[in-house]
Amino acid sequence: MNSKKQFLKFVIPSVLSMLIFNLYTMVDGIYVAQIVGETALSAVNISIPYTNFIFAFALLFAVGTSTVVAIYRGQGDLREANETFTKNTVFLSVCGLLVTVFAVLNLETLARFLGASETTMPYVKDYLGIIVWFSYFYIVSYSLEVLVKTDGFPMISTLGVFIGALTNIILDAVFMILFDMGIAGAALATGLSQVLTFSIFFIHFLRHKGSIRWCRFQFDFRIYKRIIPIGLADFITELSAGIIVFMFNHAILTYIGDAGLVTYTIITYVYNLVMMTFSGISQGMQPLVSYHYGKQDVHAYHTFFKYALFSTLIASLFALVICLFGTKWIVMIFLSPDSQPLFSNTLYAFRCFSLCYLVIGYNIVIAGYFAAVEKSRNSFLISVLRGFVLIAFALFFTSYCFGGDGIWFSTLICEGLCLIVSLFLILRQKKQERATGKAA
Repeated sequence: MNSKKQFLKFVIPSVLSMLIFNLYTMVDGIYVAQIVGETALSAVNISIPYTNFIFAFALLFAVGTSTVVAIYRGQGDLREANETFTKNTVFLSVCGLLVTVFAVLNLETLARFLGASETTMPYVKDYLGIIVWFSYFYIVSYSLEVLVKTDGFPMISTLGVFIGALTNIILDAVFMILFDMGIAGAALATGLSQVLTFSIFFIHFLRHKGSIRWCRFQFDFRIYKRIIPIGLADFITELSAGIIVFMFNHAILTYIGDAGLVTYTIITYVYNLVMMTFSGISQGMQPLVSYHYGKQDVHAYHTFFKYALFSTLIASLFALVICLFGTKWIVMIFLSPDSQPLFSNTLYAFRCFSLCYLVIGYNIVIAGYFAAVEKSRNSFLISVLRGFVLIAFALFFTSYCFGGDGIWFSTLICEGLCLIVSLFLILRQKKQERATGKAA
């Protein structure tokens, strides 16, 4: 199989999996907006940082484990690959149970921390109060999904996520319309869908169809000195998504008010879809880059990185065109045009925010590349800058100088500044490779 076909074999299912996975929350939002109302929609947005956190936690270990397993496979060491996989699955299972118990016992405190007001608190507790019970399945399911791709079965990964998303859509209708469960029905549908997705991936590894399988092991935490630095960039990227929502929510409440939260919720759903596209490209690239990095085939892993950058260019242009010219139809999925001035304000904010899609993907893919070749410091720096430092600066600067309207340009400024740093790191890496004779 030539490199382009191999790249597409991994990236297309990876992108599809990420997009479909994101539909879980988006479908909930559509149903909630149309059936329950705008306040309930804001409550779903307030709950998003929690799901971002548990997703990020899974990503930290999934990406690190996937990279290490792929490198071991490239080196022909299946015993170490299987032991690493098994250790991680057991470790995440324990962590998933602990997170579930903690969240259930501290629900109201968690809701207030996330920004629930007296108005939104009942809705947040109804939604989040059910989601937290499924935290274990969120965490372990995603880890298994990433490892299924590493095992060489990207289509099973896509199929599992697709079945879960389809189940979520059906159960949303059943619980919210047929049983009139409101926002709690949306949460229950999402949770049960996660259980189904988990089961599909779990069964894959029970069938022993691939080279990765569970085995006996002796637990040694030293492996996490290698796993955690690799997965840290992706962890911060995903965690920062929740933190960014948190920061935006508070800035919007200060400068715009409750109506702005509805606008931002709609923007967030589309933003997450675009982000998942770029993350899918990055995560589809990573096992290929890591495998050939383990084989010390410099030309091969450079080639896959170039394919990822070109894919990012195409995806970013496509996303921008859709968002600029299809704004009205996208917003109408959530809001009626009669909801003035909220509808008009949302159209304006949506178009302004969409400009960031031109640059954001390159930061994600470059950080993913550095993680895949075990240059974790570089990927960590990119992720920290775009996820915490630069976005906090940009949000403060734009809101202070331009008020509510400036908020919608803060992500563009953040990602643009971060891209300068990302390109500098890539150029420095190329220079170092030439100096050591490793350049392709």
